[in-house]
Amino acid sequence: MGHKYQINLVSDSTGETLDRIFLALKSQFSNFDYEKKEYVFIRTEQQINKIIEESKKKENVIILYTIVETKLAKYISHICEQKKIPCFGILGNLILNFSKLLNQKATHTPSAQHVLDSEYYKRIEAIQFSMSHDDGMKTEDVRNADIILLGVSRTSKTPTSIYLANRGYKTLNIPLVTGQEIPEVLKKEPDNFCVIGLTVEPSRLSDIRSNRLEIMKEVNIPNYSDLEFIKDEIDNSKKLFKKYGWPMIDVTRKSVEETAASVIKILEIKKRKKQ
Repeated sequence: MGHKYQINLVSDSTGETLDRIFLALKSQFSNFDYEKKEYVFIRTEQQINKIIEESKKKENVIILYTIVETKLAKYISHICEQKKIPCFGILGNLILNFSKLLNQKATHTPSAQHVLDSEYYKRIEAIQFSMSHDDGMKTEDVRNADIILLGVSRTSKTPTSIYLANRGYKTLNIPLVTGQEIPEVLKKEPDNFCVIGLTVEPSRLSDIRSNRLEIMKEVNIPNYSDLEFIKDEIDNSKKLFKKYGWPMIDVTRKSVEETAASVIKILEIKKRKKQ
């Protein structure tokens, strides 16, 4: 049996960046037993002293931190070294190296990534757009969308749309279900839109839908989780995508993040072709 670790994440801001980095880090280790505690908006030596005192009460403590103010970053590194607590600064060397490369001093301003700049407002606008154009709503606005996602029910259209919106892309998604029309303009002007079809292995989709029926008690949806019915659905969706030359992404073994990355890549390729 391996040790159980106490992971303390210390940030001078919201901790979002550090948490994402830790998620990526821990995914590389299959046998990693840990408890996590987050300390956010840490901006004084007194706050750090308190964290160190709490850390000393635990076994197998590891501290990861994102503190951009140089003096405070040096302080937590020094005191951890004194107390023999493993401690790793996530951004320190990266900021220093960028500073040298760009030949300019970094501002070392906490929360600088949350400044309300044009990119921030772009993301907010994209989120509002994507939420109000989810699941086939307001399809008449397709010309205002950066990305249009198509797919049968439960192919991760909504979570992918929201993730893309958080990256600043206005995303409209349309389910391929009876009664839902695909705007004709998408078929007539394929070069003017980024339309992407999402597919999934039928057996996987059957399992997903069965679980949804059980949770939601939606027992009056004919053929919803029937494997043969789903095979026809998927086949018909692929025929539709091929007919209009819309690229496809199989989401069966992809996380939402991976699907979104594939979508963005397709969008960038399409933009380059237009240039």
